[in-house]
Amino acid sequence: MATEALFREDAYLTRCEAKIVALGDDGILLDRTVFYPLGGGQAGDTGALVLADGTRIAIADTRKAKFEGATPDDALHVPAPGQEALLARLGAGEPVVAEIDWERRYRHMKLHTASHLMCAVLPYPVDGCSITVDYARLDFATTEPIERELVETRLASLVSGEHAVATEWITDDEMAARPELVRTMSVKPPMGLGRVRLLRIEDVDLQPCGGTHVRNTAEIGALRVAKLEKKSARTRRLVLEFVS
Repeated sequence: MATEALFREDAYLTRCEAKIVALGDDGILLDRTVFYPLGGGQAGDTGALVLADGTRIAIADTRKAKFEGATPDDALHVPAPGQEALLARLGAGEPVVAEIDWERRYRHMKLHTASHLMCAVLPYPVDGCSITVDYARLDFATTEPIERELVETRLASLVSGEHAVATEWITDDEMAARPELVRTMSVKPPMGLGRVRLLRIEDVDLQPCGGTHVRNTAEIGALRVAKLEKKSARTRRLVLEFVS
């Protein structure tokens, strides 16, 4: 049974009731979750699983399950070290409440949405990206020079433009017929479940993405280009950070 990935439809959910499906050395599998697993360049969520008696099991990371038959939505909740006695009490079928670290997740949402805006600011293929709590890193496949001030000005304009952000779905076959939608060279579209999730930023961008995002670009806030460098002869690396 695949995990019900609630964050796919509503990234603003911070908690949910769930049941333990399986436990192993790699982590805890639930029947449903609000935890986003590492993927598509975005870091996995942290938080806690709360037992019926109020006991909290700290979750240090979330990863995609790798066991045979796992689906792209099966997420392993990785406990923080030093909780072996608590974990020994758990069993399949036990109810828990899954709670994410919302402040950390919301920063991911804002930076991930900003990375999509960057695809409009700099219309080059993306050859790598990383979304963390502190920064968004994008590698653009281009030999053309990039001007920091121009990037910041265009990005600020898109952020303040209050563009609506929403998801929509197309079938795997429809995705295969529209390769122009794919902007990333290093991350394949999240296919395999029969349909593909697209992120649409109104009047700005449309591309496949399985990550979490804000509902409006105005939520992102002020950003700056913290680093801009020539990674290779054909790649330019840009790092975005929040303005303190």
